[in-house]
Amino acid sequence: MRFEPFALVRIATSRTIGFKMRTVACVACGLLASSWCAARAQDQQVHIVPLEEKPPAREISLPYGFYNDSFGVALAYVYAVYGYPQQQASMLATAMIGSTGSAMAFFMAQNVQMPHVKRLFTDSVFSIGYYVDSDAYIDGNPQFAGERAGSNESDPDNFVEGSGLDNFARVKFKYLLPIGDGKQQVITDYKLDRGLLVSGASGGSSWNPWGSGRTFVELRPFYRSQTVDGDDVDAELKTNGVDASLFWDNRDFPLNPAIGGSIRFRASRDFGAFDSSNSWTVYEGELDKYWSLGSTDWFRARVIAIDAWAAYSPTWEEEANGTISNGPPAYTGATLGGLFRLRGYPAQRFSDKAGVLYSTELRLTPNWNPFPDWPALQNDVGIQWVQFAAFAELGRVSPSWNGDTLHTDMKSDVGLGLRFFAKGIVLRVDVAASQESTRIQMMISSPFQF
Repeated sequence: MRFEPFALVRIATSRTIGFKMRTVACVACGLLASSWCAARAQDQQVHIVPLEEKPPAREISLPYGFYNDSFGVALAYVYAVYGYPQQQASMLATAMIGSTGSAMAFFMAQNVQMPHVKRLFTDSVFSIGYYVDSDAYIDGNPQFAGERAGSNESDPDNFVEGSGLDNFARVKFKYLLPIGDGKQQVITDYKLDRGLLVSGASGGSSWNPWGSGRTFVELRPFYRSQTVDGDDVDAELKTNGVDASLFWDNRDFPLNPAIGGSIRFRASRDFGAFDSSNSWTVYEGELDKYWSLGSTDWFRARVIAIDAWAAYSPTWEEEANGTISNGPPAYTGATLGGLFRLRGYPAQRFSDKAGVLYSTELRLTPNWNPFPDWPALQNDVGIQWVQFAAFAELGRVSPSWNGDTLHTDMKSDVGLGLRFFAKGIVLRVDVAASQESTRIQMMISSPFQF
């Protein structure tokens, strides 16, 4: 089944409501900060030491509102604190309720250093939510009998609409290996000038993990329970298991890389134990790379970024009647569409046994930043730079791991992005156009290796 986590994409495509510039900015920041709860925590322990005399505020406390189809008119509150309970750690809590009956509460703590084991960190995520009238790209639409929803050739209208619960919990344990830049410095101090790195790079000096970058061994137990109750289908999915990853982060500054790159290999397994609906296995790999083009009179920084990603589920089997056994849920595995991969398509629009994606971005950070001219607003949002991005993506899913198939009849999109560096986090708004739709996505962090 494909049911979006606590209506993440609904928030991402919503229209903020406000009447004054300060109100609009606060609403946008609240939306983006709450979207942070939908994503994995940053994999790098970050302690920013700015060169400015007055460091950016380390706390966000905002009520905000928005409108979308799932929540209707919604009221929400977000609280985030950076540098607590430790200098590299952060915590976030948010809750929202809409006029349609949709509601969600979320808590996250990231980069918390474990006592007595200085190289071991944890990221914890907990969420409960009920969502009304969400689109799920699962089989059951009577107008598309005989066609599997979510396949590369499936009709864009082959989805079901329903309401349901989405509750999950996961805790990631990350151990920093004593090699590369992680050998001497467990917590990196990045020195910034108006949000751009000037010293303290944690990678990018070479493509040798023993001499450059920070390497993590990661283990993440997870649990998730989802339901969809619609006119055409009632579905329930429960999954629990563990992700195991090896992540080499060779980027100079993970929040806004200019040079270097990173590589991650991940294996995910649901053993079918306890109340799990199914057993499944997924393998994933991702590589990203960055080139700095230097500065000009107009731009403080110009960067080309590329990303390649692939996923494969060896347990995925299609039965004679067309049903899938031992396949992963669409929020993981070979899935395209949404906030990170093929942003011009709905969340979880495509899913299958195998998938690939290639992305590229041109990121331009101008000298221009209007926010310091509005001190009352800047005190709330703390934006140190504005960034423009142009991007293109190409990918597809396939019922088999076949290079020719995966690179035939591929889906694509192009788009423009606007990013802000605010209080130690990157906020982004992307507009992407595909053959099926044009979508606005609002989220935390750049899209690669998130």
